Amino acid sequence: MRVTMIGGGYVGLVSGACFASIGADVTIVETDPARIGALRKGMLPIYEAGLDDLVAENLAAGRLRFTDSIQAVAGANIVFLAVGTPASRGDGHADLSYLFDAAEQVAPCLTGPTVLVTKSTVPVGTGRRLGALMAERRPDLCICVAANPEFLREGNAIEDFLHPDRIIIGTSSEAARSALAALYEPLTHTGGPLINTQVETAELIKYAANAFLALKISFINEIADLCEKLDANVDDTVIGLGLDRRIGPRFLQPGPGFGGSCFPKDTQALVRIAQDAGAPARLVETVVAVNDARKAAMAGRVITAFGGSVRGRRITILGLTFKPGTDDVRESPAITIIHRLVEEGAIVSAYDPMGINHARFQLPSRTRLCESAGAALEGADAVVIVTEWTEFRALSIAELRANMRGRLIIDLRNILDAETFRAAGFNYRGIGRPSSVCEAQEEPYMPLRARAAQ
Repeated sequence: MRVTMIGGGYVGLVSGACFASIGADVTIVETDPARIGALRKGMLPIYEAGLDDLVAENLAAGRLRFTDSIQAVAGANIVFLAVGTPASRGDGHADLSYLFDAAEQVAPCLTGPTVLVTKSTVPVGTGRRLGALMAERRPDLCICVAANPEFLREGNAIEDFLHPDRIIIGTSSEAARSALAALYEPLTHTGGPLINTQVETAELIKYAANAFLALKISFINEIADLCEKLDANVDDTVIGLGLDRRIGPRFLQPGPGFGGSCFPKDTQALVRIAQDAGAPARLVETVVAVNDARKAAMAGRVITAFGGSVRGRRITILGLTFKPGTDDVRESPAITIIHRLVEEGAIVSAYDPMGINHARFQLPSRTRLCESAGAALEGADAVVIVTEWTEFRALSIAELRANMRGRLIIDLRNILDAETFRAAGFNYRGIGRPSSVCEAQEEPYMPLRARAAQ
């Protein structure tokens, strides 16, 4: 099966390498000079665990290649469009200009019957527009259009691709359905569920899935705030909720709000899609507003912990990416937090295992970017944990004492044990955790997880 992937960004690169690993002959077309130059040298423009090895293996085997020529679509059985669909400035609609520019370039280069597939996240109706465009540009060819949305978590993308929860194929063409089923057969043969549906449904499933996960995140963040007011414990609350099989534990970890390349833009896009269709998505509108407010409020927590002013205070930010396992800092809460703290006069040092190079272009010039957690902690009055990287979970009392000037820890991911650090003399503040053990308790407070293990 000959596959051409238009776009060598996150989705195109991961998907292309994974398709090659299951036996397809894959060419990835990337027109950005810097990116294609790096790819040809074996240098990946993104960080994703295991991707460098997967790309190298399939390049060596001859199943994967990179080019900047759109002519690579000639003779392909399936052409995937995996270009960016960012939010338009100002209105939240998905910007489809890159997608349709790519389609316009693909059309004259096709040489035979082809399946044209949107891998990018696109608004409902995009597939039909592409079908009309292809029929107009190439009436001499049978070009079948399909939607095949990706469900790749950054940091777990290869695992998600090779062991999918579901594979969605949206098309009205039996030829397209058969071709995609054959391409995915190595995955469906081992149990990957394949769902055939119409184009519009496939397009909506992607938005609906991301919006629902974003809703879960915003929901537990609001419950965490309520826990703080009632002196309840969000950790136990999450366990109590997650054990309900109708709810499940995933995406119920409180924090500083969601970021990344998908949830912010996809929730905004779904709001606009629903408004344009005359069926407003009020819950999703609220999720967008709650998350924006959440990220803005996190810097306020730090300022409040200092009694209302951080001017002249040395504050360490640990974590710049929106989640661990990636170098993606797009819409990261850390960026919002740092801008506010610097505006308020704080002296900010920051460290992230993978995100420094991308973050430096989005941060105030006065931010001190460090090469290690220890360097960032030096002389700090407070440390704020924003991303739950594994190495931050291993922070020791001795390390903090040796490097910090102050004793304030603001743990926005609840990755440290509150009572251990409080007992060591630190002013520990988490998310949705009791400020102290209730004096009325006859026994020391013990989390549900610990009690269940007894």
